[in-house]
Amino acid sequence: MAIKLNEDKEIVARIREGLKKKDGYCPCRLQKTEDNKCMCKEFREQIADPDFEGYCHCLLYYKSKD
Repeated sequence: MAIKLNEDKEIVARIREGLKKKDGYCPCRLQKTEDNKCMCKEFREQIADPDFEGYCHCLLYYKSKD
């Protein structure tokens, strides 16, 4: 398993800018809750799933199985 940033530098820059504006909370989510703090609960649960491979909700991170 490996977790890496999206290879698209523009997406990474935009999401990081949004994270700064929202104090570390996912810029794709409306509520500022602990579940939405980056790395969000949804993606942490996906990381724990050995069968999951793909991007987090906002496309900042990618989890590969290998």
